[in-house]
Amino acid sequence: MVERRMSVATHWGSYIAVVDSGRLVRIEPRHDDPVPSPIGPGMVTAADDSARVLRPAVRKGWLNGEPRAHDTARGTDAFVEVSWDDAITLVSDELRRVRSQYGDSAVFGGSYGWASAGRFHHAQGQLHRFLALGGGYTDSRNTYSTAALEVILPHVIGGHPWSYQSRMPMWGEIAENCELVVAFGGLALKNSQINPGGLARHQTQNLQRRCREAGVRFVNISPIRSDTARFLDAEWLPVIPNTDTAAMLGIAHTMLVNGWHDEDFLRRCCVGFDRFASYLVGELDGVPKDAAWAAEITGIGRDAIIDLAGRLTTRRSLIMVNYAVQRADHGEQPIWMSVVLAAMAGSMGRPGCGWGAGYATMDATGVAPDRAFVGTIPDVSNPVPDFIPVARIADALLHPGKTIDYDGRRLTLPELRLIYWCGGNPFHHHQDLHRLARAWQTPDTVVVHEAWWNTTAKFADIVLPVATGLERDDFAAGFSDPHIVAMPKVREPAGESRTDHHIFAALAARLGYEREFTESRSEIEWVRHLYEQTRAKLGGDAALPSFDDFWRGSTAELPAVTGPFPGSFEDLRSDPQRFPLLTPSGRIEIFSEEIDSFGYDDCAGHPKWFEPAEWLRAELSDRFPLHLISNQPASRLHSQYDNGGRSLSSKIDGREPVTMNPLDAASRGIESGMIVRVYNDRGSCLAGAVLSDDVMPGVVQLSTGAWWDPVQPGLNGTLDRHGNPNVLTADRPCSRLSQGPSALSALVDVERYDSPLPEVLAFSPPSFEHEDRRRSSAGA
Repeated sequence: MVERRMSVATHWGSYIAVVDSGRLVRIEPRHDDPVPSPIGPGMVTAADDSARVLRPAVRKGWLNGEPRAHDTARGTDAFVEVSWDDAITLVSDELRRVRSQYGDSAVFGGSYGWASAGRFHHAQGQLHRFLALGGGYTDSRNTYSTAALEVILPHVIGGHPWSYQSRMPMWGEIAENCELVVAFGGLALKNSQINPGGLARHQTQNLQRRCREAGVRFVNISPIRSDTARFLDAEWLPVIPNTDTAAMLGIAHTMLVNGWHDEDFLRRCCVGFDRFASYLVGELDGVPKDAAWAAEITGIGRDAIIDLAGRLTTRRSLIMVNYAVQRADHGEQPIWMSVVLAAMAGSMGRPGCGWGAGYATMDATGVAPDRAFVGTIPDVSNPVPDFIPVARIADALLHPGKTIDYDGRRLTLPELRLIYWCGGNPFHHHQDLHRLARAWQTPDTVVVHEAWWNTTAKFADIVLPVATGLERDDFAAGFSDPHIVAMPKVREPAGESRTDHHIFAALAARLGYEREFTESRSEIEWVRHLYEQTRAKLGGDAALPSFDDFWRGSTAELPAVTGPFPGSFEDLRSDPQRFPLLTPSGRIEIFSEEIDSFGYDDCAGHPKWFEPAEWLRAELSDRFPLHLISNQPASRLHSQYDNGGRSLSSKIDGREPVTMNPLDAASRGIESGMIVRVYNDRGSCLAGAVLSDDVMPGVVQLSTGAWWDPVQPGLNGTLDRHGNPNVLTADRPCSRLSQGPSALSALVDVERYDSPLPEVLAFSPPSFEHEDRRRSSAGA
C-alpha cells in the first residue's frame, strides 16, 4: 500500500488526510495543533455514505408540470435523475423566465451558512457573484448567530457590527491584567472547536488555562454549569433563561445606590447615563431595579447579586457576554446592558478588562484582534437593493408585500419566486420548521447545491450535486487566524459531483456571461491568483513563500497585525475628544437618541427589562414547564457532518441527546438512555435522555443540527424522529429593531416515549423514479 498524506483545512481545524489509490483512508490531527477537534476524523464516515447526492436530480412533480407556486409536494415527492446538460438547461431557463416575468428581485440568493472552508470555493461568494452578474437578486442581512448584536452594537459603541472583535481584550491581556471575569452565557469550550474560514491551531483552551493559572477568577452566569471548563473552577450562578438583562440591572442598581459606579468614565466617555439611572431607580415606572427585584426574576439570590456588584467594582474586571443570550426575545437588551454595566464597573478601557462578546464562541475570538489581508473571490455589486433580515425568510415567502420595521427603516418583503440555495441548510438554521416547510411550498422553484440528501435537498425542486472541501483545490484563511493552509484535492468528486464554481460557470455560459464570471481562469488558476494577490499585497517574498512552495509545505504564516484599532475603549478613556467613537455622540451611547426616535415598543432608547413571550414565569409554563436551550453541538458544526462519525457516535439509539436535570426526569419517570418525546404546540421530536445536574432544574438542553426527519413531511406538526429542536422553537423576531431570531425563548415539556420507535431516515436518500431518456451523459 502506497499512502499519500495531504493537507486538509476545515472550519474545525486543519488535518492530514491519508489517501491510498484515491481512497480516503483516514484523517489525522496535525502534530502542531495542541487541542485538535475530534470532528475531523469523523468526516471519513460521510465521504461515501448512502446520503451522497451523486447525480443531478429534479423533483418529479416539478419536472412533469409547469413551475408553479404553492406546490405542496415539496419534501414528499420522488426525484428523477437527469443529465448535467438537462439540469443546466432547466436551471438557466427557469432563471430567465422568473427574471423576465417578475424581475430580478424575485430571485432569492440564499446561501446563508458556513458551507466549507476555502477562499475561492466560498459557496456564498460564488452564488452572489453569479446572480449579481446575471441581473441581481434579493439578499439577506445579518446572521442567525448574532443578528441582535450586529444591529445594536453600532448604535451603542459605533463602527462595523463586527469591529468589537478587535476592540475587546485578548486572552493574553486578560491573563496579565484581569482579576475577575463574569461570563453571561458562559464560555463553552465545545464552541471554540470552530473558526470561520479555517483554523491551523486551536489556542483558546490553553489560553483559558493560562488565565486561571495567573489567578483570574471566573463567574459563570448561565443555566448550564458546563458552559465553562472544569479547570476554570468557575463560580456557577444558575440563571433563569432569558433573564440576563434583569440580573445586570440588579447589579447596576446596587452599584449606583452605593456609589460604586465609575462616575468619571460615565461623565466623560458616555452619554445618557442620567436618563438610564432614572429608569434604574424606578423614577420612570415606580419599580426600582434593585437586587431583590432582580432575584425574583432571575433566580439568582439577592445577596449574590449584591456581592457580585461589589467584586466587579473593586477588582480589575471583565464582563463577557456570549452570543446565546441575544438569540431570544428582546435579544438586543443583554448586549446593550452588558456594555453599560462594564462602563459603570470602572474597568472599561483598562488593559485586559472592561467588556467583550463571543469569547470561546470561535477559537480566534480573543486570540488575535485581526488578520492580515487575504485574497478572496471578487465581489460584484448587486443591482437589486431589496433585502430581508436573515431570519425573516418564512415571513417573506408567506406574506409578500408585507411591511416590517428594521433598524429605523420600513422594509417591504419582496415576492420571491425562485430560491437559489448554495452552502448552508435553512432546515437547520431556521426556527419553527413546520412553518418554514409551509412557506417553502410558495415559490415557483427551489434550486439547491448539495453534497448530501439532507432536508434542504429533499425539499428542493432541482438538486445539483457538489464536491466537498475534500474534493477540490483551494486554500483556507480563518477569521483572525494568522495562518493560511493549503487545501489540495484529496480525492475525486463522488459520482457526477462538480464544484459550485464549475456549475455556475456552465450556467453563466448558457446565460451569456461566462467570461465575466470566470475571468477566463480555471479553478486552480483562480486559487493561484488569489494567493499571489495576497502575497503581493503583503510584500512578496518578505511575507509569504511562492505559491508552489506554499502548496508543497501546506501552511504559511501571515504577518502579525497590530493596532491601534479604531474605536479603542482604552483610547476613549484616555481622551474622548481626541479618540471619539463612531456613534452620533462620539461616546458610548447608554441612551440612544436615534433608537429612541424609532418609537419601537420593544426596544427603548436605553436598555431595559422586557418580559419574554416564553420563559419560566410565563402563563404558558403551566402547560410547558421546561425552558428549551437549543445551543450549538459539540459533535459537529451546526448541521455539518451530522452523518459523520463523531456526530453519529453521540446519538442515543440514533437520536440526538437531550440533557435534563435528574429532578425533572424523576418526576416524569425518565431514566438516562430512554427515548423521550420533547413537545409543545409547534411540534415534537424524539431524543435520547441524558441526566445531569449541570443543567439547572426547569431547563432542558437539546443541541441544534440533527437533520430534520419528519414522519410525514407534508403534515403540519408531525413528529420528528431524530431530535431537531427547531421543530419546537418560535419563528418570532426578537424585536422590531433587529428582526433577529428568538430561538432560545421556547417552552416545552418532555415525556417518556413508550411506543414502538420509528426508524430514523434522516440519512436516507429520497425515492427515485428513473427516466432513461433524461440520463444523457452529455456534460454541460
